[in-house]
Amino acid sequence: MAVPYAEKMAQSQKEISISDFFAKNRQILGFDNPSKALLVSVKEAVDNSLDACEEAGIFPSIFVGLEKVGDKDRFRMTVRDNGPGIVKKQIPNVFGRLLYGSRFHAIRQSRGQQGIGISSVVLYSQLTTGKAALITSKIGEDYPCHQMEVHINTKTNRPQIENPQVVLWDHPHGTEISVELEGRYQKNKKQSVMEYLRATAIVNPHVEIIFKGPDDEVHTFERVIELLPETANECKPHPHGIELGVLKNMLKYTEARKLSSFLINEFVRVSPRGARELLDTAGIDEKRKPNRLQLEDIQSLFDKIQEMKFMSPPTDCLSPIGDMLIRKGLRKEIDSKFAYTVTRDPSVFRGTPFQVEAGIVYGGDLPTGESVKILRFGNRVPLLYQQGGCVITHAIERINWRPYGLEQRGGKGIPVGPAVILVHIASTNVPFTSESKEAIADVDEIMDEIGRALMDCGRRVRSHINKKKKLKKVSEKYDIIREILPEISKKSSSMVGKPEPLLDPIITKIMNVHVFDSGVVYHESGEGDQKQKITEVTIKYQNYTNRERKMRIHVKVPDALIQGIYPETHVRKKGLIEWDVGPIQPARSQRLGFSILGLDKDDYDDVEIYYSRLPGEVIGADPL
Repeated sequence: MAVPYAEKMAQSQKEISISDFFAKNRQILGFDNPSKALLVSVKEAVDNSLDACEEAGIFPSIFVGLEKVGDKDRFRMTVRDNGPGIVKKQIPNVFGRLLYGSRFHAIRQSRGQQGIGISSVVLYSQLTTGKAALITSKIGEDYPCHQMEVHINTKTNRPQIENPQVVLWDHPHGTEISVELEGRYQKNKKQSVMEYLRATAIVNPHVEIIFKGPDDEVHTFERVIELLPETANECKPHPHGIELGVLKNMLKYTEARKLSSFLINEFVRVSPRGARELLDTAGIDEKRKPNRLQLEDIQSLFDKIQEMKFMSPPTDCLSPIGDMLIRKGLRKEIDSKFAYTVTRDPSVFRGTPFQVEAGIVYGGDLPTGESVKILRFGNRVPLLYQQGGCVITHAIERINWRPYGLEQRGGKGIPVGPAVILVHIASTNVPFTSESKEAIADVDEIMDEIGRALMDCGRRVRSHINKKKKLKKVSEKYDIIREILPEISKKSSSMVGKPEPLLDPIITKIMNVHVFDSGVVYHESGEGDQKQKITEVTIKYQNYTNRERKMRIHVKVPDALIQGIYPETHVRKKGLIEWDVGPIQPARSQRLGFSILGLDKDDYDDVEIYYSRLPGEVIGADPL
């Protein structure tokens, strides 16, 4: 009797190791070509270092070194951090085993979650050079420093160790990975190691990075703030963030004995009252054991979960950068005349919390005839590839930028002008389009939030441009009037034999405008530990109309210590100082001001002035 063909097929079928799969499909992880592979390798190592340092409450100091090996496209990459180190028995698993990590099941914001990143670098190195990764790690000053060579057995997805030893290391704690890999180094390119490190420094101003390139040139990206990001707390899943199969597994493996306690304890935002109401609607007894539910009951429960309204998930699982720190990072790396940033309130997509931050710099030495530069970030990580397939780019292209002072050829697409646009998305689960995490998917809720943030930035740019143009025009007009009018008055009076009239009413009638101007001066007082950083802000209102005026002036201020506010008749609100001003006579002015303590230079350099109860044309301020 002939053996059925299915039997022959069964003999050839076997389990595929995840390492073996990625070894044959390395492009999925971003190792498409030598140039990209080198950048991705640096990125994965630096991301690991940043996460480890921040989790341990350590200000990250990271060294990145690239050394050319021989005549081929080969480099020795070394990345060293001052983090908490890794215990000896975990070193092989962290670097020599794919899909092994501590963050995959944790619902909180972090750079890496899949447990693929750094082990994929070891795998790529092994594939292209056949050499092992050299790992050095020390967990404390009084502990030994362990060093070992790590391979990955692609058939079993298990690490193989060679030459384990204890070595002397002149660092109190930290981890170093050194690998030889195939790569191509590109200098001064948009998608280069240098640009990745510069972008990382912008959104991580608490980090110090020292980069030594193949040419032995050393670049230092200095730490500009002594403040670690807020810790993102782990949270439970939201009812609207799960699918039917996930709910089925949760019911099967939960330790809860009753359905009501399962819903309350396994999910966030489900109260005892909400659990009872949900189960009543689904027609399921709240005392039933979760692991005894049939598929029909699970389907009914899932359907009612989707219909029921729950509070949005908590947002302490996110750690946004903050608009002032983004501005500080942009100012440090990009020379411009104007910078504005905004951090949107947290929002939700499919039960997953996320937050959008955006910034724009304008003017300075930025080129005027080129497309604006776009800086994309997901959980503080720069996204340098697949720009055209990312929701950030699509949101930028969807906006009409012409009203905001930037050209847009054909009325759509990426705008043209002297500007840099930055967008950062923070989330417990950034919806990347692939495992290489190079672009973010077109999720409607994310697209809308990015659009709102960018339009806010656009309005500030338009206000800045209009303010500068109008102030220049008014100043030129005023100078001309002040120069010509006295001469006309003098000659006319001598011709008719009468005294010269007062010119102020005439000047105000010609000008007929309200003008606000502001100035910011930064200085330091004291020495050493007693040194104090002071930002002096002055605002001047000039009444160039022919009537006395009363108004309310509102000035946006940062979250910092404010003192010396004048005039003293003011009101403090969250993020605002308000004055009731007037009456101000025609051709007269009013000065206001305050001091900000503790901010660095350029942290507050563009004064946002708003007004209310003021008719007529106003230059230098916006209606509230």
